[in-house]
Order: sequence, then structure tokens, then C-alpha cells
Amino acid sequence: MAVIRNFFNEDKHLQQVLKKHLEPDFYEWAERELTEFGERCANEIDERAVHTDREGQPKLIKFNKMGEDISEVWVNEGYKKTVEETYNRGIVGYVHKEIPDLGRKGNYLYSYAQGYLLSQSEPGFYCPVTLTMATAYLLEHYADQHVKERFLPHVISTGEIELFEGATFLTERQGGSDVGANETKAIPNSDGRTYLLTGEKYFASNAGQCGVAMVLARMEGASKGTKGLSLFAVPWKKEDGSGKLNGIEIRRLKDKLGVRAVPSAEVLFDDAEGYLVGEPSKGIYYMMEALNLSRVCNAIASIGIMQRAYSEARNYAISRVTFGDQLINFPMNRESLVDMAVKQEVETSACFELVSLFDRVMRKAEEISEEEVVLNRLLIALLKKETAEQSVHFSHEAIEIHGGNGFIEDFVTPRLLRDAQVLTVWEGTANILGMEVLRLMGRFKVQRIFIDSMRNRLSAMASLDISFKEPVEKALVSLQELCDFTSSCCADLQTVYSKKIASLMVKIFESVVALEGAYTGDAREKAKAELFLQVTWMESDLWFDKENKKLKYFDLIVNWEVSTVGVE
Repeated sequence: MAVIRNFFNEDKHLQQVLKKHLEPDFYEWAERELTEFGERCANEIDERAVHTDREGQPKLIKFNKMGEDISEVWVNEGYKKTVEETYNRGIVGYVHKEIPDLGRKGNYLYSYAQGYLLSQSEPGFYCPVTLTMATAYLLEHYADQHVKERFLPHVISTGEIELFEGATFLTERQGGSDVGANETKAIPNSDGRTYLLTGEKYFASNAGQCGVAMVLARMEGASKGTKGLSLFAVPWKKEDGSGKLNGIEIRRLKDKLGVRAVPSAEVLFDDAEGYLVGEPSKGIYYMMEALNLSRVCNAIASIGIMQRAYSEARNYAISRVTFGDQLINFPMNRESLVDMAVKQEVETSACFELVSLFDRVMRKAEEISEEEVVLNRLLIALLKKETAEQSVHFSHEAIEIHGGNGFIEDFVTPRLLRDAQVLTVWEGTANILGMEVLRLMGRFKVQRIFIDSMRNRLSAMASLDISFKEPVEKALVSLQELCDFTSSCCADLQTVYSKKIASLMVKIFESVVALEGAYTGDAREKAKAELFLQVTWMESDLWFDKENKKLKYFDLIVNWEVSTVGVE
């Protein structure tokens, strides 16, 4: 079977996307780095991921030989090597500090490109990276100078000092997504500079591996609900050099369906010392910014799984001979591969367009407008939902093309499906994301911002064939009508229609992204847009295509060659 030897070199579309968004000197440097990292991800890191998933999962060592509770989480040596290699390449650090070879800070675009490659081999490990990215952001932007100097250099370490991975602990047993129901308490410590936290976090990922966790807790006298929550930086171990846990106990590790590389635990705090971060009344707002960062990571992990699923399906179809021919020569398989390639590339382009906007928002760039900030929040919700659902679909499609082999753990496809499934839940389910869209509509009239933005972008493509733009323009009219109707409904019905609005919005957004690719005049981009529009707006109805453009454009899309396939 054909083997994927380098996730970056073999992804021409990713290279095009990064060239579009990165400055030339930055891309030249990033290309070298990502070529090396892409090779590592496709080989050593992937091999370690298989071992971690099958035999080397994290284990809780609850007690030492003297019967003392040490709540230590064991991870295998390969996992530790992946930790060292990945962080030393600046996946977190270079967002916040200078890249030595360039003499300038990196950005989220480069970090997310690394995450995209990493997720193709180990989306479970990308979760701790995500949590560390969120921790670094919160410390840099909201911690006071003492707390920042104490923890941030370790969190953004690229090998020069000890690394502290991060974590964000929100979820409690009684609340789940209802963070306002959280009960963990924080009272002032006698030292006058820290607080003592007591309570439980029920789904605490990267427990036992993090050096510092960002924790939501309620101070004495604080109001109920989310507005009464404050944010604390809680070191995992005591700061007296004893190596003992900082009033922290792990009850158990979760036995999860997928992403087994990341230790997710039930964590108990019993007078754990923590440092207040930012203003006491704004903890939830700080954490929501971190949550948006994590949602972008979730989308990046999803398109990474989509790309790995597509690559594995394509390679298997080339290698597998059945009924006297390669699987890739059977028309139904060709259609499936074209569908996967087109959707994956359009979704990747859409995600990195979001990342470009997200990078400016998170850096609080002076030129960023209030409307762009709101649009950023909307696109995060839309693409997190869509990419997560597609990662499950792509994993299923890859299994289908592999047939019975796709169900066997010797192949990567079962793990892709297991790992993809959690991405629909992490950082907000489809229902939660629908509610986010509804909130943005109520507070900021985001539907107007979105519709105006999409119409302006369509108008800017004046010379593009009107037949290309027509289904999208019709969809914008339908979206306006749906939003108006929803606004007139009772609260219960509004929540029901919110997901329908989100689904229509993401189809429109991705269609505009595809059309802008076609507008460049590139033949492959034009074919891709044509096929994307067909699948998105026409195939949902009873629709016939005598020419069958998927087969016609197969070589152009899947093999990046000029098509020679003719269909009568």
C-alpha cells in the first residue's frame, strides 16, 4: 500500500493556503520547518500515536509504596518525546515570542498549520497543546506582572527552560455546559497574595501533565451564575520545591472512546493555592476568549482528520486491486474521492481565512473593527460545528473505501473515527453552538453583518459567471427570511431554528470562499467551486448530471492533472 511520507509535502493545497496568508519571508522559513515537522508527523510521531492508543495509554498511579496519595499520571516515553519535539518547535511559544531565525514574533497561522499536521497523526495530543495555547493567552493578556513572570516563560518554553503545559478546568459534575452552576470555592489565603480553592472539576483534560491550570472558582460573597466566577492560575505542585501536589487529588482517569493520548480526569481541590487572574468579576469572559481559541483548535483538528482520512482512502484505492482493477478506477470510488477532496480543501481554506481574522482579533490589532470581532465569533461557531461533523463523515467514508480492512485496528481508520467523534462534543456541541449564533443575533444583529459581508464579497467578483453566484445569492435571500422568521418566534422555537440558521450560514460562507478561488482564474479552483456548489445547493434535490462533472474533473481534482476523462 502507498504510504504517506510527509503530511506537508504531499498537501499542495495547504501550501497554497499558507502562501496566501503568510508574508513571503515568513512562508519561506515556515516551509522549511513544516516540511521537517510534516515528515516527523507522518512517521515517528504517528508510530508513537499508534502505541499510545493501543498499549501506552496514560495511567493513574494513585498511591506510592507508603500508601500516600500521589495522584501521578504516567505517560509512555514516546509520548514524552512527542511533547518535547512539538513544543520545542514553537507550536505555542512562537505565538508569544520572537522566532530566532526571523527576529520577529510568530502568529496563530503558523501555530495552526503545525496543529493541522499534528492532528493527522495524533489529535489526542493536540488537545494538551490547545490547552497550553489557551493558558498562554490568558496569562499574557490578563495576569498581573508577578503571575505572568512566574508562569508564562515556562508555558511558552521552546526548550530553554522547564516546560509547563497548561490546562483549563471549567466543567463540574452538576453543571456540564452550564458553567454558571459551578460550585468550586476560592477564599483568600493568609499570605495575602493567593487564594485557596476547594471543589471538583469533572472533566479535566491534561490532568497530571500540566504545570499550571486555569481554573474557574467562586469567591466568597460572589453572585450566582457565570458573573460570579473568577479565574485562577493554579500550579499543579506546591511552590516550596517539595514536589508535592498543591492540594490536588485525581479521583480517576476517564475511559474514553477516543483521543486516548490525553489524560482526562476527575480532579479534586482541597485548599489548592491559586493566583487570581484579572478582575474577579470577569473570569467567565476571560475563559470564553480561551474557549473561542480552543474552538478554532477543534476545527483545525477536524480538518486534519479529514485530510488524513482522505489521504488514506486515496492511497488505499490506488494500492488495492479487486475485480481485476484498482479500486480507484471504479466510478463510484472516484466520485467519493472527488467529494472528499473538494469539501476538505474548501473547508481548509475557510478555516485558515478564519484563522487570519482570529489572529488579528486575538492580538487586538488597531485596525480591527467591532463588526469583524463579532464576525470572528460567528465564524468560529459555524466552522467548529461543521468541521467536527465532517471529520466523522470523512472517517466513515475512509472506512467504506477500505471495506473490511477499514474496521481493523491495524489500519488508522478506526482511530480516526473514534478520535473524530469527540470533536463534535469538545468545546460545545451543535446545540451549544446554535445557541451561540442565537446570542450573536440578539446582541449584535450578526445576521446583518454576515449577509452584508457575503454580498459585498460576491459583488467584488463582478466578472465571475452569474450562474456560479446565483445559488449563493438565492441562499442569502433565504437566510434573511429564515432569520426574520426566527426573530418573530417564541424563545423555544428560536433555539430550534438556530441550528438551521448556522447550517445555512456555513454553506454560504464556504461557497463564497470557493467562488473566490474560482475568481483567481485557476482551472482547478474553478472546477472545485463548480463541484462544491453542485454538492451544496443542487444534489440535495432530485438532480441529474448527464456529463457527471465529478468523473470529468477527477484527474484535475484528485491527481492535480489535466482531466482526460470523458463521460458521454
